[in-house]
Amino acid sequence: MDTSAGISAGIEAILRWVHVLAGILWIGHLYFFNFVNGPLAAKLDAPTKKSVVPELMPRALYWFRWGAAWTWITGFLMLLIVYYMNKIAVDTKEFTTGGLVMIVLTFVAVFIYDALFKSALAKNVKVAVSVAFVLVAIILFLYVSYGAFSYRGTLIHTGAMFGSIMAFNVWFRIWPAQQKIIRAVKEGAAPDAELVKLAGGRSRHNTYLSVPLLWTMIGQHTTYFAGGNLGIPSSYYWIGFLVIILIGWHIVWQLYKIAGKVTGF
Repeated sequence: MDTSAGISAGIEAILRWVHVLAGILWIGHLYFFNFVNGPLAAKLDAPTKKSVVPELMPRALYWFRWGAAWTWITGFLMLLIVYYMNKIAVDTKEFTTGGLVMIVLTFVAVFIYDALFKSALAKNVKVAVSVAFVLVAIILFLYVSYGAFSYRGTLIHTGAMFGSIMAFNVWFRIWPAQQKIIRAVKEGAAPDAELVKLAGGRSRHNTYLSVPLLWTMIGQHTTYFAGGNLGIPSSYYWIGFLVIILIGWHIVWQLYKIAGKVTGF
Protein backbone atom coordinates (compact mmCIF):
# COMPACT_ATOMS: atom_id res chain seq x y z
CA MET A 1 0.00 0.00 0.00
CA ASP A 2 1.41 3.42 -0.94
CA THR A 3 1.71 6.12 1.67
CA SER A 4 -1.19 8.28 0.42
CA ALA A 5 -3.54 5.29 0.25
CA GLY A 6 -2.53 4.27 3.77
CA ILE A 7 -3.16 7.74 5.15
CA SER A 8 -6.56 7.82 3.40
CA ALA A 9 -7.49 4.45 4.91
CA GLY A 10 -6.39 5.63 8.35
CA ILE A 11 -8.47 8.81 8.10
CA GLU A 12 -11.46 6.78 6.94
CA ALA A 13 -11.15 4.46 9.94
CA ILE A 14 -11.05 7.38 12.38
CA LEU A 15 -14.00 9.04 10.67
CA ARG A 16 -16.03 5.82 10.89
CA TRP A 17 -15.23 5.56 14.60
CA VAL A 18 -16.34 9.13 15.32
CA HIS A 19 -19.34 8.73 13.01
CA VAL A 20 -20.64 5.70 14.90
CA LEU A 21 -20.01 7.28 18.32
CA ALA A 22 -21.77 10.51 17.36
CA GLY A 23 -24.61 8.53 15.76
CA ILE A 24 -25.18 6.57 18.96
CA LEU A 25 -25.36 9.81 20.95
CA TRP A 26 -27.79 11.32 18.45
CA ILE A 27 -30.13 8.43 17.72
CA GLY A 28 -30.02 7.21 21.32
CA HIS A 29 -31.38 10.56 22.47
CA LEU A 30 -33.87 10.63 19.59
CA TYR A 31 -35.33 7.32 20.78
CA PHE A 32 -35.26 8.49 24.40
CA PHE A 33 -37.30 11.59 23.49
CA ASN A 34 -39.85 9.64 21.43
CA PHE A 35 -40.23 6.34 23.24
CA VAL A 36 -39.49 7.31 26.86
CA ASN A 37 -39.65 11.03 27.55
CA GLY A 38 -42.71 11.75 25.39
CA PRO A 39 -45.06 9.29 27.10
CA LEU A 40 -43.68 10.29 30.51
CA ALA A 41 -44.03 14.05 29.94
CA ALA A 42 -47.68 13.58 29.03
CA LYS A 43 -48.32 12.32 32.58
CA LEU A 44 -46.53 15.12 34.45
CA ASP A 45 -48.45 17.97 36.02
CA ALA A 46 -47.50 21.62 35.44
CA PRO A 47 -45.46 22.13 38.69
CA THR A 48 -43.45 18.97 37.99
CA LYS A 49 -42.78 20.02 34.39
CA LYS A 50 -41.68 23.45 35.59
CA SER A 51 -39.13 21.80 37.86
CA VAL A 52 -37.94 18.97 35.61
CA VAL A 53 -38.08 20.23 32.01
CA PRO A 54 -35.68 23.21 32.35
CA GLU A 55 -33.09 20.92 33.94
CA LEU A 56 -33.52 17.78 31.84
CA MET A 57 -34.18 19.01 28.32
CA PRO A 58 -31.25 21.43 27.81
CA ARG A 59 -28.85 18.70 28.91
CA ALA A 60 -30.43 16.07 26.67
CA LEU A 61 -30.74 18.46 23.73
CA TYR A 62 -27.05 19.37 24.01
CA TRP A 63 -25.96 15.79 23.26
CA PHE A 64 -28.82 15.42 20.78
CA ARG A 65 -27.89 18.35 18.56
CA TRP A 66 -24.10 17.96 18.71
CA GLY A 67 -24.43 14.24 18.08
CA ALA A 68 -26.44 15.14 14.98
CA ALA A 69 -23.86 17.69 13.84
CA TRP A 70 -20.86 15.39 14.15
CA THR A 71 -22.71 12.45 12.64
CA TRP A 72 -23.51 14.55 9.57
CA ILE A 73 -20.03 16.10 9.28
CA THR A 74 -18.15 12.79 9.54
CA GLY A 75 -20.67 11.11 7.24
CA PHE A 76 -20.17 13.79 4.60
CA LEU A 77 -16.37 13.51 4.85
CA MET A 78 -16.57 9.73 4.41
CA LEU A 79 -18.81 10.24 1.41
CA LEU A 80 -16.10 12.41 -0.14
CA ILE A 81 -13.28 9.98 0.61
CA VAL A 82 -14.93 6.62 -0.02
CA TYR A 83 -17.52 7.33 -2.71
CA TYR A 84 -16.30 10.38 -4.60
CA MET A 85 -12.52 10.09 -4.52
CA ASN A 86 -12.70 6.34 -5.26
CA LYS A 87 -15.68 6.82 -7.62
CA ILE A 88 -17.54 3.79 -6.26
CA ALA A 89 -20.76 5.79 -6.06
CA VAL A 90 -21.37 5.10 -9.74
CA ASP A 91 -21.21 2.10 -12.05
CA THR A 92 -19.36 4.19 -14.65
CA LYS A 93 -15.63 4.97 -14.43
CA GLU A 94 -16.34 8.68 -14.13
CA PHE A 95 -19.25 10.73 -12.83
CA THR A 96 -21.69 11.58 -15.60
CA THR A 97 -23.66 14.82 -15.72
CA GLY A 98 -26.61 12.83 -14.40
CA GLY A 99 -24.53 11.58 -11.49
CA LEU A 100 -23.45 15.08 -10.53
CA VAL A 101 -27.02 16.34 -10.77
CA MET A 102 -28.20 13.56 -8.46
CA ILE A 103 -25.48 14.33 -5.93
CA VAL A 104 -26.72 17.93 -5.81
CA LEU A 105 -30.33 16.75 -5.54
CA THR A 106 -29.37 14.54 -2.58
CA PHE A 107 -28.52 17.62 -0.53
CA VAL A 108 -31.19 19.90 -2.00
CA ALA A 109 -33.89 17.37 -1.09
CA VAL A 110 -33.92 18.67 2.49
CA PHE A 111 -35.44 21.95 1.27
CA ILE A 112 -38.03 20.10 -0.81
CA TYR A 113 -38.95 18.08 2.29
CA ASP A 114 -39.17 21.21 4.46
CA ALA A 115 -41.36 23.00 1.92
CA LEU A 116 -43.66 19.98 1.68
CA PHE A 117 -44.22 19.79 5.42
CA LYS A 118 -44.76 23.55 5.70
CA SER A 119 -47.34 23.48 2.90
CA ALA A 120 -51.10 22.97 3.13
CA LEU A 121 -50.57 19.27 2.34
CA ALA A 122 -49.00 18.81 5.77
CA LYS A 123 -52.42 19.33 7.38
CA ASN A 124 -53.24 15.80 6.24
CA VAL A 125 -50.38 13.61 7.46
CA LYS A 126 -51.30 10.62 5.30
CA VAL A 127 -51.35 12.74 2.15
CA ALA A 128 -48.04 14.46 2.97
CA VAL A 129 -46.32 11.17 3.78
CA SER A 130 -47.69 9.58 0.60
CA VAL A 131 -46.34 12.48 -1.46
CA ALA A 132 -42.99 12.21 0.33
CA PHE A 133 -42.80 8.48 -0.41
CA VAL A 134 -43.53 9.07 -4.11
CA LEU A 135 -40.77 11.68 -4.21
CA VAL A 136 -38.35 9.21 -2.60
CA ALA A 137 -39.33 6.60 -5.19
CA ILE A 138 -38.67 9.07 -8.02
CA ILE A 139 -35.27 9.98 -6.58
CA LEU A 140 -34.28 6.31 -6.22
CA PHE A 141 -35.31 5.67 -9.82
CA LEU A 142 -33.24 8.64 -10.96
CA TYR A 143 -30.23 7.52 -8.92
CA VAL A 144 -30.18 4.31 -10.93
CA SER A 145 -31.45 5.34 -14.38
CA TYR A 146 -30.13 8.90 -14.67
CA GLY A 147 -27.24 9.08 -12.22
CA ALA A 148 -25.87 5.60 -13.02
CA PHE A 149 -25.37 5.03 -9.29
CA SER A 150 -24.12 1.67 -8.07
CA TYR A 151 -26.08 -0.33 -5.50
CA ARG A 152 -23.86 1.00 -2.72
CA GLY A 153 -24.02 4.49 -4.20
CA THR A 154 -27.81 4.45 -4.26
CA LEU A 155 -28.06 3.27 -0.66
CA ILE A 156 -25.48 5.67 0.74
CA HIS A 157 -26.95 8.68 -1.05
CA THR A 158 -30.42 7.79 0.21
CA GLY A 159 -28.87 7.61 3.67
CA ALA A 160 -27.16 10.96 3.12
CA MET A 161 -30.47 12.45 2.02
CA PHE A 162 -32.34 11.11 5.06
CA GLY A 163 -29.50 12.07 7.39
CA SER A 164 -29.36 15.61 6.01
CA ILE A 165 -33.10 16.00 6.53
CA MET A 166 -32.77 14.72 10.08
CA ALA A 167 -29.81 16.98 10.95
CA PHE A 168 -31.63 19.96 9.42
CA ASN A 169 -34.67 19.20 11.57
CA VAL A 170 -32.54 19.03 14.71
CA TRP A 171 -30.74 22.33 14.23
CA PHE A 172 -33.27 24.47 12.37
CA ARG A 173 -36.66 23.19 13.51
CA ILE A 174 -36.51 21.17 16.75
CA TRP A 175 -33.80 23.06 18.68
CA PRO A 176 -35.12 26.60 18.01
CA ALA A 177 -38.65 25.50 18.93
CA GLN A 178 -37.51 23.64 22.06
CA GLN A 179 -35.63 26.66 23.38
CA LYS A 180 -38.86 28.68 23.37
CA ILE A 181 -40.87 25.76 24.78
CA ILE A 182 -38.42 25.21 27.65
CA ARG A 183 -38.36 28.91 28.55
CA ALA A 184 -42.16 29.01 28.61
CA VAL A 185 -42.37 25.97 30.88
CA LYS A 186 -39.73 27.45 33.20
CA GLU A 187 -41.78 30.63 33.48
CA GLY A 188 -44.93 28.64 34.22
CA ALA A 189 -46.60 29.62 30.94
CA ALA A 190 -48.24 27.39 28.37
CA PRO A 191 -45.88 26.78 25.43
CA ASP A 192 -47.01 27.89 21.98
CA ALA A 193 -49.07 24.98 20.63
CA GLU A 194 -47.66 25.47 17.12
CA LEU A 195 -44.09 25.20 18.41
CA VAL A 196 -44.94 22.04 20.33
CA LYS A 197 -46.53 20.59 17.20
CA LEU A 198 -43.52 21.56 15.07
CA ALA A 199 -40.89 20.15 17.43
CA GLY A 200 -42.87 16.96 18.09
CA GLY A 201 -43.71 16.42 14.43
CA ARG A 202 -40.17 16.86 13.14
CA SER A 203 -38.87 14.61 15.92
CA ARG A 204 -41.31 11.92 14.81
CA HIS A 205 -40.19 12.39 11.19
CA ASN A 206 -36.60 11.83 12.29
CA THR A 207 -37.58 8.69 14.16
CA TYR A 208 -39.30 7.26 11.08
CA LEU A 209 -36.34 8.15 8.86
CA SER A 210 -33.77 6.68 11.25
CA VAL A 211 -34.62 3.01 10.70
CA PRO A 212 -34.31 3.08 6.88
CA LEU A 213 -31.17 5.18 7.38
CA LEU A 214 -29.65 2.41 9.48
CA TRP A 215 -30.42 0.00 6.64
CA THR A 216 -28.48 2.15 4.17
CA MET A 217 -25.44 1.92 6.45
CA ILE A 218 -25.72 -1.84 6.96
CA GLY A 219 -26.49 -2.41 3.28
CA GLN A 220 -23.00 -1.23 2.39
CA HIS A 221 -21.64 -4.52 3.64
CA THR A 222 -23.93 -6.96 1.85
CA THR A 223 -25.18 -7.36 -1.71
CA TYR A 224 -27.94 -9.90 -1.10
CA PHE A 225 -30.62 -7.29 -1.82
CA ALA A 226 -28.73 -5.77 -4.76
CA GLY A 227 -30.76 -7.85 -7.21
CA GLY A 228 -30.51 -11.40 -8.45
CA ASN A 229 -32.19 -12.86 -5.35
CA LEU A 230 -35.84 -13.20 -4.37
CA GLY A 231 -36.78 -12.86 -8.03
CA ILE A 232 -35.64 -9.22 -8.17
CA PRO A 233 -33.62 -8.33 -11.32
CA SER A 234 -30.42 -6.39 -10.63
CA SER A 235 -31.78 -3.32 -12.43
CA TYR A 236 -34.84 -3.17 -10.15
CA TYR A 237 -33.22 -3.55 -6.73
CA TRP A 238 -34.38 -0.01 -5.90
CA ILE A 239 -37.98 -1.26 -5.81
CA GLY A 240 -36.99 -3.79 -3.16
CA PHE A 241 -35.28 -0.96 -1.29
CA LEU A 242 -38.56 0.99 -1.32
CA VAL A 243 -40.24 -2.01 0.31
CA ILE A 244 -37.52 -2.04 2.98
CA ILE A 245 -38.16 1.65 3.66
CA LEU A 246 -41.86 0.91 4.18
CA ILE A 247 -40.99 -1.99 6.50
CA GLY A 248 -38.74 0.36 8.48
CA TRP A 249 -41.56 2.86 8.85
CA HIS A 250 -43.89 0.11 10.03
CA ILE A 251 -41.34 -0.99 12.62
CA VAL A 252 -41.23 2.54 14.02
CA TRP A 253 -45.04 2.67 14.09
CA GLN A 254 -45.04 -0.53 16.14
CA LEU A 255 -42.41 0.90 18.50
CA TYR A 256 -44.60 3.94 19.14
CA LYS A 257 -47.50 1.61 20.00
CA ILE A 258 -45.32 -0.31 22.46
CA ALA A 259 -43.97 2.93 23.99
CA GLY A 260 -47.52 4.06 24.73
CA LYS A 261 -48.23 0.87 26.68
CA VAL A 262 -45.10 0.79 28.88
CA THR A 263 -45.89 2.02 32.38
CA GLY A 264 -44.00 2.89 35.53
CA PHE A 265 -44.36 1.20 38.89
